[in-house]
This record gives sequence, C-alpha cells and structure tokens, in this order.
Amino acid sequence: MKRFVPAPACDGTAAAAVARRAFGVASLDAALGGGLALGRVHEIYAAEADDLAASAGFVMALATGLAGAEGMVLWLRPQRAVGQGGVAQAIGWAELGGVPDHGLIGVVRDSMALLRAAVDALRCPALGAVVVEGWGAMRELDLTASRRLALAAEKSGVPLLLLRPDAVPVPSAAQTRWQVAAAPSRALPGHAPGGATFDVTLLRQRSGPSGLDWRLEWDRDRRLFREAPPSGAVVPVPAHRPAAHPASAGGGGGRRAA
Repeated sequence: MKRFVPAPACDGTAAAAVARRAFGVASLDAALGGGLALGRVHEIYAAEADDLAASAGFVMALATGLAGAEGMVLWLRPQRAVGQGGVAQAIGWAELGGVPDHGLIGVVRDSMALLRAAVDALRCPALGAVVVEGWGAMRELDLTASRRLALAAEKSGVPLLLLRPDAVPVPSAAQTRWQVAAAPSRALPGHAPGGATFDVTLLRQRSGPSGLDWRLEWDRDRRLFREAPPSGAVVPVPAHRPAAHPASAGGGGGRRAA
C-alpha cells in the first residue's frame, strides 16, 4: 500500500478522480481501479463465526497500510465489543507492522454513540484511517446514517473501515463490501509461523467488478498485501465448511466467487 494515486483538481464539469492506496496485488488493484479508495466507506464481514478474529486482523492490517508509518489510526468500539471481541492489544498490532504510538482506541456506550463518534472522527483529515467496530444488527446504521458517514469520509478524504464481525450485509452507501475468512499461512524455515493469510472476497463494489476472491498474505515489513503462495500446510476442515472452499480454489487470481 505504498503507492499513492493523487486526485486531480476538479474543474467543476466532471467528477474528480478518487485518491487510492494500492493493496500491492496487481489483479486486486486492477479490479479496484488502482487500489482502495480513500475518503470512502468500506465494509468488512466475517465469512463465518470462526472467522471473527480473521476479519479483525484483516481490518487491522488494512488500516496499518492505509495510515503508513506516520499516520494515525482511530479504532472505535462499543462497550459490548470488549466482551464479544476481546481486548485490543498493542502487541498484536505491532506484530502486524503497526505503530502502537500512532493508534487510538475509543470505547463508547452504544451504537448511536459509536456512529456519532465516527462522524466526528471523519471530520479530522489528519487521521490516516478510522475503524468502526459494529456488532449485531445495528438498526441505528440505516441508509441515512450510512450516507452521513460516506459524506463525512468524502469531505475529509479519510477512509472508514466498517468492521461487522457478526452481521449480515444490508443496503448501504459503502464503496466496497468484503468478506474475510482465515487461511493457512505458508511454512517458513525452521517451522516458524508464516505471515497472516486471508481468503478475501470482494462482495460488492460501486461501479466496478464484484464477486471476485483472492488469497492474500500480509507483509508487515512493507505494510502491503501479496498473493499468498501455496502454504503446503494441511489444516482440518471445520465441520460446517466444505473442503473445496471457493476462496481457496480461486485465491490469488481474482476469480469469480462461486
């Protein structure tokens, strides 16, 4: 995510191009028109209950790449997230290449306070990224509230990553919508643990291709993703997930999801 595509000035007769940060995977960046759009809302969902941690890890890595080495990340959580999603640890973020001194975690009372805090945060262009962790149905996050978040993000140019670990997608003003599942990492010399690896599906994209999937490995040193090579690992298949998972069959090539 080092590459940056600047937005040219708008002349008033045509919409200005959107600034983007590249993922680092050619087929994925091409599908997104050059990378993930800044100043937009991006939704991330866990594929299944077993993938809650994976979806959070993906968002943390993505926020790290968007903010870079010097940018600040604000992660907003409702109080219920502490009991359901656990306590965020600085060491975990550091393991993903983040800089704990450049991260803030805000815990608010409920979903309504969470949305208000998100709009206020998006008005600060100094932030590298804002993460909103929303649990449950969040009836407060209706289409009107989603548009309010989208307008705030567009005005400041700050990207909003909306993590919905236990929810199902509903109509929204998000630019992209993603589904994330855990994937086996490749073995390193000496049987050291490999980099964090995810099966990622682009469920929806405004004015762009959707239904594509990739297997991505996070490079914490370069703060970008790369296509995951075959892991060589044999992992047990959960009873509720078929062995031929669509993402694993098409990972890395940007294939159409089943």
